[in-house]
Amino acid sequence: MNLRQLALDGLREADPWVKCASVEAIDLDAPDARFASPEATGLTPGEIPGRCARPRLVPPALVPQRSVHTTAGRGALIHSLAHIELNAVNLALDITWRFDGLPEDFYRDWLGVARDEAAHFGLLGRHLQTLGFAYGDFAAHDGLWEMARKTSGDLLARLALVPRTLEARGLDAAPLIRDKLRSAGDEAGAAILEVILDDEIGHVAIGNRWFGWLCRARGLDPIGCYADLAERFQAPRPRGPFNLAARRAAGFSDEELAALQAG
Repeated sequence: MNLRQLALDGLREADPWVKCASVEAIDLDAPDARFASPEATGLTPGEIPGRCARPRLVPPALVPQRSVHTTAGRGALIHSLAHIELNAVNLALDITWRFDGLPEDFYRDWLGVARDEAAHFGLLGRHLQTLGFAYGDFAAHDGLWEMARKTSGDLLARLALVPRTLEARGLDAAPLIRDKLRSAGDEAGAAILEVILDDEIGHVAIGNRWFGWLCRARGLDPIGCYADLAERFQAPRPRGPFNLAARRAAGFSDEELAALQAG
């Protein structure tokens, strides 16, 4: 059982529910599990990730903002979170299949992340249904996957700018979104955000660990290297308020947090 091949197969699956079910079914402890380079003959960039016709993808500025004190507004917010989690599934699957020659623990870590993110999508997607909507009913944007495209040929940049930059922003945003849902009386949605925040600390920690590992292997200073990559790949600059406790728990050093706060 080649688990990296299963990652590529899951990435190419268009139906989000089928994708997430297939990812959650991956057995990391299977006795015949192996992590060989997957068969990707004839694969074109347009084939990944697999997508359904909906949701309609638009520029970030065109995703409508609505009040969470309406059912439609809460639906739009939960939909946007579900879309982020589905993108996170794709990102974890992509880093698993795409980059060769890494320790087995690297692939195990990212497949574990993919399984968590698939579970998050399920929680949010089912909660969305209780509000009378389904995934695909609202427009969404593709910002997370755009960075995956930019860094498809550079593992160090991928680790620096996806888990440690874009996904780490979720550590800052999750408590604010949780509180917003709670203020609107959506305790079920707030509870889901608690689960996601706890898991995302671990996911960002995995990104931090492997970024540090690769920097040490290449004799690079992590802070200087990160600044160079962020500039070279035009990564968005994180803006506060920052959840410093969560970021520390995820492995960011005091020096890195000071640089973050200095802008």
